[in-house]
Amino acid sequence: MKKDFYEILGIAKGADAAAIKKGYRKKAIEFHPDKNPGDKTAEEKFKEAAEAYEVLSDPAKKQKYDQYGHQAFDGSGGFGGGGGHGGMNMDDIFSQFGDIFGGGGFGGFGGGGSRGPQRVKGSNLRIKVKLTLEEIANGVEKKVKVKRKVQAPGVSYKTCSTCNGQGQVMRVTNTILGRMQSASTCPTCGGAGQQLDKKPAEADAQGMIQEDETVSIKIPAGVVDGMQLKVSSKGNDAPGNSVPGDLIVAIEELEHEFLKREGENLHYDLYISFPEAILGVSKDIEAVNGKVRIKLEDGIQSGKILRLKGKGIPNINGYGNGDLLVHVNVWTPKELNKEQRQFFEKNMDSDNFIPNPEKSDKSFFEKVKDMFS
Repeated sequence: MKKDFYEILGIAKGADAAAIKKGYRKKAIEFHPDKNPGDKTAEEKFKEAAEAYEVLSDPAKKQKYDQYGHQAFDGSGGFGGGGGHGGMNMDDIFSQFGDIFGGGGFGGFGGGGSRGPQRVKGSNLRIKVKLTLEEIANGVEKKVKVKRKVQAPGVSYKTCSTCNGQGQVMRVTNTILGRMQSASTCPTCGGAGQQLDKKPAEADAQGMIQEDETVSIKIPAGVVDGMQLKVSSKGNDAPGNSVPGDLIVAIEELEHEFLKREGENLHYDLYISFPEAILGVSKDIEAVNGKVRIKLEDGIQSGKILRLKGKGIPNINGYGNGDLLVHVNVWTPKELNKEQRQFFEKNMDSDNFIPNPEKSDKSFFEKVKDMFS
């Protein structure tokens, strides 16, 4: 089970941006590879802290994490679809969080400024996947075709002439305190330490071509409309010594013919006739996992709500299922034949037909209040 991101950074849940940044900096100093050479445990904790900061420092990601936990980003069995720190390596960390490491040094350690060429990450791809309510309730594996940019066969790269393969260029500035040296990402190779050497005719100026690829996406049960999942390394490649970007999958929930979703609960409108309401009847109710038979007692009132426990949508974090709420509506006929009309005229003043609600019968507003609480 993955550790809580707030716990990893040693901060309180709901911490603000400043506390998140401070917590990450503290952990990164403690477990920095330059301070703990050859210590695999420290390296893992360093990566855990980077993964936690990647999510909590992004307001949109933080909101999803606070609401849904790790499942908000679980595209196929683990964070980012690959488990284990979202596929991040040390180059990724120093590349993405250079502002935290100070650009050229961090707490007396090498940080992002002394580690040589970076592995440039390709751009992300975004797609929308439409899901039925049944697929959302049960979880589903979808196969989608995406157009990815990949390095063309036969393309070759050479050492960048600007930075000599270091990925960085050094600048010396004269200040009142003396000569200050700083490092910045190479503008020619973007930090990769390589630039294009040879490319086939069909490749673009960066040595890339487009290819169709079928990607399998495991979608957990309980996702909601608008949620985004991430499948690592299924985005575009980048030139040279690079790592692929990610595939971002946006969920779109299709409207169901009979069921209406409200969080993890489902609502179903059941219409019955006067005779059925008077005599009682058994009815088949549409549910996400097939039909469910319920028995309506004789004399049931219009507006009654029947709650079928556990027949709703699963909680995305595995905390059980919501319920299916059946709203009973007694259908009033608009036209009657002569015989039917005479029957109701004859019984108009009958005690059995005069409304006489019991104290236990709830009003419409009480039922609405109960439904939402």
